[in-house]
Amino acid sequence: MSEKTVATAKAPKKKAVSRKEMSKFAWMLREMKRNWIAYVMVAPFYLIFLMFTVLPVVLSIILSFTSFNMLEAPIWIGADNYIRLFLNDDIFIIAVQNTLIFAVVTGPGSYILSFLVAWFINELPPKIRAIVTLIFYAPSISGSIYTIWGIFFSGDSYGYVNGLLLELGFITSPIQWFNNADYIMPLCCVVALWTSLGTGFLSFIAGLQVVDKSLYEAGAVDGIKNRWQELWYITLPYMKNQLLFAAILTITGSFGFGGIVTALCGFPSTDYAGHTITHHLDDYGGQRFETGYASAIATVLFVIMIVSNWGVRKMISKVGQS
Repeated sequence: MSEKTVATAKAPKKKAVSRKEMSKFAWMLREMKRNWIAYVMVAPFYLIFLMFTVLPVVLSIILSFTSFNMLEAPIWIGADNYIRLFLNDDIFIIAVQNTLIFAVVTGPGSYILSFLVAWFINELPPKIRAIVTLIFYAPSISGSIYTIWGIFFSGDSYGYVNGLLLELGFITSPIQWFNNADYIMPLCCVVALWTSLGTGFLSFIAGLQVVDKSLYEAGAVDGIKNRWQELWYITLPYMKNQLLFAAILTITGSFGFGGIVTALCGFPSTDYAGHTITHHLDDYGGQRFETGYASAIATVLFVIMIVSNWGVRKMISKVGQS
């Protein structure tokens, strides 16, 4: 045995440093060096995400404290935009009310409807399941859905609903459905629910497909007696990721439903009956070019969505708990 080998054998081995013995930052650096190939692979996504998502949000928050018209340099005005927004802008208050009403009605409604329909479809044979899924999913991707609703609720006697009501004698003259402030919000909510079976609906179907069937047998041994108990204690806890993903999509859709109102009622809607925060944002940002004020509107909407998302995460975390 050579002297070098003997010296190597006698040298004390380096003790592995545990995470508890290192600072959080030092441990993070060590892990980054160890997995540097993975970080290189995901770097393009993070660069795009930072450039087109995080940076615009940060800039919008900063610009919300300025007076900016896209042509001149921003002027710092502090909280004046927010004071004007909540104390002097009556249309914004109407927009907040309409947005919250729509979100409360269509958010939970579309979420529950998507899950119940997915649960029903999951019980069908595979071939029939694929056809029924397409039938329910089609309205969410069809661009002609608003045309169909426009034909049914046309404001003249040729509209199917007006024609039926006139024939039955319930009305004496055609109703201007999408120009009447009393009908705009209810009809838009119905259309939103009709088109709500989108990506979240597909995620529910995917989640139901991967639930381990043996869990139901184990649940029956442990005392689960009916399908509702199976749903609460087995199915929903097993697919919490899909529940959260669909909830985020539902929140985004319920607070950004301005496109439905614009397509059916025009912009602005009659007496601002369907005016939302997104409409207000588009008005000041896309037409008046008051970018600072529009940024304040966007920031308020962003905060509302973040709070809603936090609340939904809290509720979903309790799923399956007795």
